Order: sequence, then structure tokens, then C-alpha cells
Amino acid sequence: MMHTTVGWHIELEFQEDDQHTRAAAMVRLPDGTEVRTHGHASRHHADPNQPRVGEEVAAARALNELAMQLLTKAHDEIDQASGRTSHTINV
Repeated sequence: MMHTTVGWHIELEFQEDDQHTRAAAMVRLPDGTEVRTHGHASRHHADPNQPRVGEEVAAARALNELAMQLLTKAHDEIDQASGRTSHTINV
């Protein structure tokens, strides 16, 4: 059995103001496909201004959406190759 190491790089960019943080996530797959998602975070006016926390929340939401899109893409590819419907296993 041969093992291959493959790396994917995920890019995250943020746009922020005093109340909102927006994260854009993108992964470019080895076949050239790009999957892009966004996540948002809003600071309650009574909370202290902590930009890093807003980035973490917005990034987590963008990465969660990225994971869901990758699962959908994988299932679509399995379905096309096998001619049957694949099923998600929750972990």
C-alpha cells in the first residue's frame, strides 16, 4: 500500500468595523476547484471590543460552511461515480 501526502491551504480574510466581523474562507482543491464561503459575527453593544474574538467566531462559521460544502461536493461525486445515492455518517 502506497501512502501519499496531500496538502490543502485554506485562506481566511477578514473585514471588520467596531460592531461586525466578516470572514471569507477559500480552499483550492487539487483539481483546481475553489470552494468559497463567508461567516459573520456581530458584537453586542454592551460587550467589550475584542476583534480577535469576532474573527474567531466569523472564521468558525465560515469554516463550518466550508465543511458542509465539501461534504456535499464529495457526496455528489460519489453519487455520480457509483450511480447511487451516498449517505452521510455523522461523527
